[in-house]
Amino acid sequence: MDFASKQRELELLRQRTAQLEHELQEARLAELPWRPNAGYVAYSATTGFLLGALAAAAALLLNVIAAPVAGRHPLELIRVYLTFPLGEQALQLADTARNVHAVDGGITLTFGCCLYLATGMLFGVPFQLVLAQFGGRSLLRRLVVGAGFGLLVWVVGFYGVLSWLQPRLYGGNWIVNPQYLPPWVAAATHLVFGLTMALLYPLGEFRPLPQPEKS
Repeated sequence: MDFASKQRELELLRQRTAQLEHELQEARLAELPWRPNAGYVAYSATTGFLLGALAAAAALLLNVIAAPVAGRHPLELIRVYLTFPLGEQALQLADTARNVHAVDGGITLTFGCCLYLATGMLFGVPFQLVLAQFGGRSLLRRLVVGAGFGLLVWVVGFYGVLSWLQPRLYGGNWIVNPQYLPPWVAAATHLVFGLTMALLYPLGEFRPLPQPEKS
């Protein structure tokens, strides 16, 4: 075998070595855990589920503080909220002035608070998805989007769904009745929820892990 033949054979071996190294690198990367490089729906849904509980707690706390100032029960919001599963009797929970057992009513109101927070967790999912899609990195823009979406949920939920669903199921319309829940209170509650979700959004913002470099 002359020198030129050996040179060609050596070059072929080098090419084959480079190809094998590339294939080994691809196989190694294929075995690594999946690392997304951009936000995805499941991530936003999970973070929204968690942040929604905090936003609901903020809205509930505002009502607990403000209700006595207006001469209402601190958990008046929960009373009205529980009229959907309990009907009119929920308005008398823990009301000693009406000879209602305060202990039993207190337990029910505690359950109502937990149910309210759970509802906030569910609503946190679409809020987080909307903020991820339209909120951007600007705080002001997120606040506008969160507030607007909160008011939209209030209008659609109360007047598009509950206004006819509750009377059909329970024979009364307490949730949208201004005597029990003034519209401005319901709107403010949803507004606080949306604004809180906007403020907390960075805690659930997707931050990709660095991807391993290909050789």
